[in-house]
Amino acid sequence: MYKPGGTIFELLKGVEEHQYILPAIQREFVWGPDQICQLFDSLLQGYPFGTFLFWKIEPDQQSQYQFYDFVQNFHQRDSYHCELIKELPNKALTAVLDGQQRMTALNIGLRGSYAWRISGKWWTNDSAFPERHLYLNLLGEPDLETGSQYQFEFLTREQLAKTPEGEYWFKVPRAFGEDRDVLTDELDDIADKEHRGKARSTLRDLLRVIHDKDVISYYEETNQDLERVLNIFIRMNSGGTALSYSDLLLSIAVAQWQNLDARQEIHSIVDEMNAEGDGFAFSKDLVLKAGLMLADIGSVGFKVENFNKANMAKLETQWQAIRSSLMLAVRLLASFGFNGQNLRADSAILPIAYYLHARTLGDGYLSRSEFSADREAVRKWFVRSLLKASGIWGSGLDTLLTDLREVLKEKAGNGFPAAELEAAMTKRGKTLVFSDEEIDELCELPYGGKTTFALLSVLFPGFDFSQHFHVDHIFPKGRFTKTKLIKTGFAEEQIEALQDQCNRLPNLQLLVGSINNEKRQKMPAEWYQAQWPDELARKQYLENQAIQNLPEDLMGFPEFYKQRKATLKARIKSVLDQIDE
Repeated sequence: MYKPGGTIFELLKGVEEHQYILPAIQREFVWGPDQICQLFDSLLQGYPFGTFLFWKIEPDQQSQYQFYDFVQNFHQRDSYHCELIKELPNKALTAVLDGQQRMTALNIGLRGSYAWRISGKWWTNDSAFPERHLYLNLLGEPDLETGSQYQFEFLTREQLAKTPEGEYWFKVPRAFGEDRDVLTDELDDIADKEHRGKARSTLRDLLRVIHDKDVISYYEETNQDLERVLNIFIRMNSGGTALSYSDLLLSIAVAQWQNLDARQEIHSIVDEMNAEGDGFAFSKDLVLKAGLMLADIGSVGFKVENFNKANMAKLETQWQAIRSSLMLAVRLLASFGFNGQNLRADSAILPIAYYLHARTLGDGYLSRSEFSADREAVRKWFVRSLLKASGIWGSGLDTLLTDLREVLKEKAGNGFPAAELEAAMTKRGKTLVFSDEEIDELCELPYGGKTTFALLSVLFPGFDFSQHFHVDHIFPKGRFTKTKLIKTGFAEEQIEALQDQCNRLPNLQLLVGSINNEKRQKMPAEWYQAQWPDELARKQYLENQAIQNLPEDLMGFPEFYKQRKATLKARIKSVLDQIDE
C-alpha cells in the first residue's frame, strides 16, 4: 500500500536526524550535478517525483546490519562514499531501498555542496575541486532546447561574483533553513519592478515545493527478514541498466560479511590499486570477480547464487590473502610499465593474481633474480593476450577464467604455465597464434592506441619501466605540418600519407619520460648523436631499437619508415610466434 510522505522539508529533516538511513545493500551516489539541477527543475514544474521504497527496521533488529548516512557535501576526490553511521537513535528507523539517488540529490542541493575537478587541473591539486552550491537564477528564462523552465546551476564563489547584470542568483540551501519572509523581503533591492515581481514569483515557487507541497509518497516494507528484503531489492534494481551487477552483488556481500566491512574493503582496495605506478582505472566489478576467482567460488560469474552466505563467508575468511595477491599483481603490471592509459583489458590481471595467490608469493617476487625468468614468462603471455585484435578478454570471459583457474590450480607449482594456459585458451577459440593479417595490423599500430605500448614493451625488452616510459615519435610530430612538409620538398599529394605514417609504429619508440621532455622537436640523427656521442654505443642502441638507417633530413623519412616497418615485422613474428617451453 502506498502512503503519503509529506514535504521535501520533512523528508530532509528525517535525513538530518537519521530517521532515514541507507542499508549496506545500497550502492553509492552516482548522480552528476546536471541531474540534480534537472530534478529541481522537474519539481518546480510539478512533474511526478516518483515513489520511494522504504524498509522499516525495528530497534531489536538494527544491530544485525550496518547503515550509512546520505552524502551531503559531495567531493569528487575526497568525499564521495556514504559514511558509516556508528550510533543510531534507539527507535524504529526507515532504510531507503529505492529512491536514494533522488533523496541524496535533494540533500546536496538543499543542505550541502558539490565539488568536482576543473578540467585540465591535476587530481592532486586541492584548488582543482572548488566547492559549489546550488543556485537558482530568479530572473532566468526557460530553455526551449532542454525543456527546463527554471535555471539551476552549481556555482563557486568566483563564478557568483562574475555573474552579469540581468541575473539574480539565489542560494538554494537558504530556502531550507531561513525564514521565507526574510528571503522575499531581500528582493526589494531589485530596482526594476517587473524583475522584482518575477524574482518573487520564482522564489515562491521554490519555497512552496520545499515546504508546502506533499510531493513525497512511499511504499513501506515491514518484514524484518533479510532474505525477503534482498529479494525485493534485487527485483527493484536488477531490471534496468542504472544499477550494475557489481553494485547489486556488492550489496549482498556487504549484508552477509560478519567481521569486515565489505563496502569499505572493496572501495579501499580499488583506491589503492588505482594509485599504484602511474595510476590505473580498475573497478568494483574487477575486484569482485577477483574475489570469486581467487577464493575458488563457483564459475566466477556474477550470479546471485555465487554470493550465498557460505561463499561470502569463504571470501571474507580469505580476503586479506586475496587482497595481498591482487595488490601484488597490480604492482607487477606497474613494473611492466602498464597503467590505466595503456592497459587494454583489466580482466587480464585475474589469472596473474590467481597464479600469485596459488603460489603464496610475496613482494620478493617483484625484484628477486630467482623469479626473473618467471616474471618474463608472465609478462610475455600477458602482452600477447592483450595484442589479439579478436579480443581474448571479451565475450565468454567467465568460462575462460574458470578454465584458466583450473589450469593454474594444477600447474602453478612449477612456475607460470604459459603453454598450458595458451592450450586452454585455444580450446575456447581464443588462440594466441597471430595470423599474417594480424601481424600486418600490428606493424602499423597508432600512436596513443591501447596496445601500442604493450607491443613496444615486448619488441624492445630490457627497459626499467619504473622510470615512466613514454611512447615517443622518432621523427617529431611537429615536423609533419603541411607547411613544413611542402617546404622540405614533398608533393602535396604525399602530405596526408606522411602525416598518417608519422603516428604509426615504425615511427614510434619507448623513451624515458624525462628524456622525452628534453628531446622536443630535434631531428633524430642530431638528437641521437647528442645523447650517445660514442659512435659504437649509438650504433648498438639504434640496432636495439630496430633502426638501421637514420637520415639527416625529413626527405629520407619514407625510406626510413619502409625499412623499419620490415624490421619490426620480422621482430614481431619472432617474438609473438615463439612460445616459452
